[in-house]
Amino acid sequence: MTAPAVPTARGAGVASDATTFRDVAPGCPVPGGTLVDDSAISGVADGQAAVRGDLAAGPATGGDPGGVSAGQLYELALRAPAARLWARGPDGRRPVPVDLWRGDLAPGDEVLLDACQGPTLDVGCGPGRLAAALTRGGVSALGIDVTEGAVRLARRAGAKALCLDVFGPVPGVGCWREVILADGNIGIGGDPVRLLHRARALLAGHGRILAEVEGPGRPTRVYPARLECAGLTSVPFGWATVGVDGIGPLSGSAGLRVTAVTARAGRYFAVLEPRAEA
Repeated sequence: MTAPAVPTARGAGVASDATTFRDVAPGCPVPGGTLVDDSAISGVADGQAAVRGDLAAGPATGGDPGGVSAGQLYELALRAPAARLWARGPDGRRPVPVDLWRGDLAPGDEVLLDACQGPTLDVGCGPGRLAAALTRGGVSALGIDVTEGAVRLARRAGAKALCLDVFGPVPGVGCWREVILADGNIGIGGDPVRLLHRARALLAGHGRILAEVEGPGRPTRVYPARLECAGLTSVPFGWATVGVDGIGPLSGSAGLRVTAVTARAGRYFAVLEPRAEA
């Protein structure tokens, strides 16, 4: 899962230099956004850093809990793992496994890793466990996430990562062999068909989308979600869940077809490929 962006400089990316993407997918265009080094990651804007300081202080700051963004609470949970992060949706509240995403590979991750030949784009990469594992395995991979703290952790884990929104300028449109949507990230933006359309546009002609979905019997839902952490509740943001039973019709609406579904360790993964043009 990724979170809506904490306000930052538009189009800014986190990278050591402009070779980061060229190393992953040579021959594809680098985005026009500014790339910044690690010295600039900690605070793109003074106001952003101040907000983070207030969040770290907890509810005693007296701020309006309803005015906190989901991205800010996600940043807090990444910085302070002891601060549990929760997501509230139509079925109530459930924990967000930030500690799992920050750790080693999770059971079932091998399904995604084994399917990747590269270059691979991990959308909503979070702390980068998948992109880092692919890189260690010799597969060219890039993670993108809207949260600077997540990108910083991904880079520390050994992944190449940029702070970018999948719906904004993204490097290598039409060049990616695989696009990964793991950990519920098919829900990004609260419009799965729009997201799949975007992911399809990022693919090379022979590319495919590797999407993690919910299990059998779970309906497709689009809803306003909120994050909760340290006694604070975020403003609502659009999110979605997609069950394995519903991924076929959704992919068809995006010009894709389901070519494989794998169940492993209680998780479900669908392979989506562009349909042949009539």
